Amino acid sequence: MEHGMVFSSEESRGPTSAGATDTASLGSGSTGPEVSHLGWGKWYTLRELELATNGLCEENVIGEGGYGIVFIGVLTDGAKVAVKNLLNNRGQAEKEFKVEVEAIGRARHKNLVRLHGYCVEGAYRMLVYEYVDNGNLEQWLHGDVGDVSPLTWDIRMNIILGTAKGLAYLHEGLEPKVVHRDVKSSNILLDRQWNPKVSDFGLAKLLRSERTYVTTRVMGTFGYVAPEYACTGMLNEKSDVYSFGVLIMEIISGRSPVDYSRPQGEVNLVEWLKIMVGDRKSKEVVDPKLPEMPASKALKRVLLVALRCVDPDATKRPKMGHVIHMLESDDLLFHDDCLLFCRNGGMQESIQMASKRIAMPQS
Repeated sequence: MEHGMVFSSEESRGPTSAGATDTASLGSGSTGPEVSHLGWGKWYTLRELELATNGLCEENVIGEGGYGIVFIGVLTDGAKVAVKNLLNNRGQAEKEFKVEVEAIGRARHKNLVRLHGYCVEGAYRMLVYEYVDNGNLEQWLHGDVGDVSPLTWDIRMNIILGTAKGLAYLHEGLEPKVVHRDVKSSNILLDRQWNPKVSDFGLAKLLRSERTYVTTRVMGTFGYVAPEYACTGMLNEKSDVYSFGVLIMEIISGRSPVDYSRPQGEVNLVEWLKIMVGDRKSKEVVDPKLPEMPASKALKRVLLVALRCVDPDATKRPKMGHVIHMLESDDLLFHDDCLLFCRNGGMQESIQMASKRIAMPQS
């Protein structure tokens, strides 16, 4: 497994700072560098990005999936970047593209992958991101890392909390808010200190012009999608919360959200974990590759948070800001809270009981 260069199927990767040349021209008719009137990033020419990625060659590909192909690039100033060549964008008007990219580009948070700039030239639509050099969470959870995972309990909790903070910023710190629409482990990039950075936020909205593309890929990934999606076809911030709950379960258990290689009854991670917790087997859901067992109190807390996030009733799921409060609370959550929650399928009484004990307001 390559730790620094390989990313999963959909993501752009990367840590460095806004490494671009001075600026770049926009459109095939431009002849020189211009400062972006958007006020946040840079326009790159196709020539600059081809030069940085060795002609968009296959050897520079570090990710490929529904959103596009991602290349590692080195700019003329030596800065490493991740260049995402977007797919399914032939109908994307230049003005519309710039407006949508601006919304993504203005996001600034330590737990979000930073967008440095973009290229609009001919049929090309490219995004230039910081390069995060330690792969993605999916690789570290499910890749060949040996019998003992380098992801300790503390590291996993840091990843969960950092991801929650990044999503809370998208939902509650921006106007208009940004709904990710595809929260999953392969979209969580990790730096060398194991700090998480959420990637690909805003791309579903950016590429919404392709209707079949939106409904099949951008709007969610099988196993992470909230149940109400099947009824309405619409995703919102509470859908992100559901996906985040699945992500927590994945991080704690080391299991994929859907795994058909497992026995019947264990294929669906959410349903299996509910049963295990309901049967007072919380310790048995922990990833066997974890170097050490977590404290019972800490395990119960994070399991309850996960269960609240995947409540079948979207209106009962907490906001991401409330999730952060729960994760950071030192108050003891009793096992019976989780037990009652599982057996009642997320009944309001059990939510109120658990929330009261951690002094958390209802969403």
